[in-house]
Amino acid sequence: MTAPVVEQPTDWTEPGAHAVAPGVHRVPLALPIPSLHAVNVYVIEDAGGPVVVDSGWAMPDTRASLEGALRTLGHRLDDVAQFLVTHAHWDHYSQALALRESFGTRVRIGRGERPSIEAFDRARGLHPRQVELLRRCGAADLAEEIAGMPVDASERDVPHTMPDAWLDDGERVGLTGRGLDVFATPGHTRGHVVLRDAAAGLLFAGDHILPHISPSIGLETEPEPKPLRSYLASLRLVRDMPDTLLLPAHGPVRPSTHTRIDELLKHHEERLDAAAEQVRAGRATAFEVAQAMPWTRRRRALADLDSFSRMLAVLEIEAHLDVLADQGILDVHEEAGVRAYAPRA
Repeated sequence: MTAPVVEQPTDWTEPGAHAVAPGVHRVPLALPIPSLHAVNVYVIEDAGGPVVVDSGWAMPDTRASLEGALRTLGHRLDDVAQFLVTHAHWDHYSQALALRESFGTRVRIGRGERPSIEAFDRARGLHPRQVELLRRCGAADLAEEIAGMPVDASERDVPHTMPDAWLDDGERVGLTGRGLDVFATPGHTRGHVVLRDAAAGLLFAGDHILPHISPSIGLETEPEPKPLRSYLASLRLVRDMPDTLLLPAHGPVRPSTHTRIDELLKHHEERLDAAAEQVRAGRATAFEVAQAMPWTRRRRALADLDSFSRMLAVLEIEAHLDVLADQGILDVHEEAGVRAYAPRA
């Protein structure tokens, strides 16, 4: 069952509480990230108090925006019964933790996020593991650049602590008149989950399925060894379910989860083919392959991207090359701490 799309603002970032289905409203909250603009949180009406899927970045402005949206629905911030968080990135998790400090609101997140939450240490820098991985990709200069990046004011005091309870794969979160089935969808992060309301035909997709972009892979404190393999398997997991309305964390609501998954699978197949072709042309490291490939819909060169985007690009290519090695298309070996790939004979 796919729910009909309720008319939405032309600009999906327009503030307010926008109905997406009976008893469910989408609330866009601004982000301190120019490339993402906003994050959608979803307010679900429930007899025990509103249940909110994801929460926004912990900042005074986003707190005020969420408070204002709830007020239009007849609620206050302290009425929220619980936050159900799809993953531990700050734009999804941190405001839930901040509001818990204020009101004692219950916060739950996927159990697979535990290693990254436990390992997070601001003193190590924001991307310590990614710095190590960039060196393995042959991008030593970029690794040093990322290691030396200052911590922005919007990141310095963001709460990043443990939840009250975990969301487990296969669990059913029972609400009044509604059930949300929890599915582990590792890839974007190792503990990412989606929440599916089968009866209403809704998928609260977090960053697993986004309507305009392919999400980053494995950007977390403790990434899993092969995040793209997990991400593709997670896409196929959801594709095998009956179709639903897509309620993404970034971007507009879309009528079909299946349609977008098919586009994402095709995109990654094309990127796998392109990466393999670059290795056949003699490029051996993930950094060399990333330099040879176009980026974003504008097909920009790697060198034209900002440092953070270059980091994501290089690590994404390594993830693609590892999938190609798993498929028997490439061989891989490591020498002096740098991983090199070659066509399999």
